[in-house]
Order: sequence, then C-alpha cells, then structure tokens
Amino acid sequence: MNTSLPAAVFADEMTFAHAATGAAGLVSSDVAEFEALVARQSRFVFRVAYAILRNRHDAEDAVQEVFMKLFRNRAWQSIDDERAFLARTAWRVAVDRLPKHRPAEAESEPVSPAPGPEQQAIDAGVHAAIHRMIDSLPEELRQPLALSAIDELNSREIGLILGVPEGTVRTRLMRARQMLKQKLAGMTEIRHA
Repeated sequence: MNTSLPAAVFADEMTFAHAATGAAGLVSSDVAEFEALVARQSRFVFRVAYAILRNRHDAEDAVQEVFMKLFRNRAWQSIDDERAFLARTAWRVAVDRLPKHRPAEAESEPVSPAPGPEQQAIDAGVHAAIHRMIDSLPEELRQPLALSAIDELNSREIGLILGVPEGTVRTRLMRARQMLKQKLAGMTEIRHA
C-alpha cells in the first residue's frame, strides 16, 4: 500500500488556493518550502488520520484537507513543532470526519505468511478478533493506543495531539492495554476449553 502522497497532488489545489485567496504575498520559494513540508510530512499525517478513520480513502482526503487548510491560512509558515502541529491538525480533521454513529466494521486482514491455507485462515481469524477487540475499546482509550502502537508516538506527543496531559495519556494507555489483556485471556480460555 502506497501511503505517500506526493506534493504534486496539491499543485492544482495550491494554484487555485493562491488565486482564490489572493495570496499574492506568496513567492515561488514559499511554494517550494510548502511542497517540501508536504513531501516530508504527508506520510506521517496520513498515519495519524488513518489511525482515527481506519479507511485509506478517508485518510487520504483528510491529509489533503490538512495541507490545504495550512496552505490557505499560511499556518505552515509559523509552525514551532512541525510534527506535533501537523499531528494535532490531522487528528482534528480526522475526528471531524468520523461518522456520529459508526457501525462495527468487518475489516479484512492481510494474510500472514504462513505455510498453508489452514494456518492462514486461523491467523487471519485471530488478527481480525484482535482488531475487533481494539475497535471495541472506548474511543478515549483506543485513540492513544493507536497513536502509540501504530504511529510509534510517545506519551508527550500523544498528549499534544489529543490535548490532554501526558499523565492522562499514560493512564489511558495502561487501561487500554489491561482491557486488551483481559479480553485476550478470555479468548484464549474459550479456544482451549
């Protein structure tokens, strides 16, 4: 899966935004600087959006929206902590795109490299069950866990993204992991009974 979004994707939109917003103050060096930001951080922004939305197309739309907002508002010119700022912006855009009442999704899992089709079916079932367990966590526990496990962010960065203290993030991560551990233990007991 190619999750990198080239800066060229935004070229037409940037031209339109430049004309529509009267951004006459932007010079080619500003556009080049913005394109470099997109090239550098689009994959990271995609991962943050995907962790929330869990849909590739929605996450790609969110990435485009994030960068278009930054370009139109020129917010990218005054970013202190680029990664934290982009993660927070991507998180907000992704949360705004979440449906109010989301039905449980049955996601297809990638087939693991197992020796035979029987083992592949078993592994896929286990992986799907684990993802369903993660998806069933309360949103306040699932989001920090996804940002920690998938995007490999530390608790300080997650706290900045979610707008909560670092200690709260650590507590939520601990609670999420404990809940998953209990659910996995219950699943193991059922399989061996």
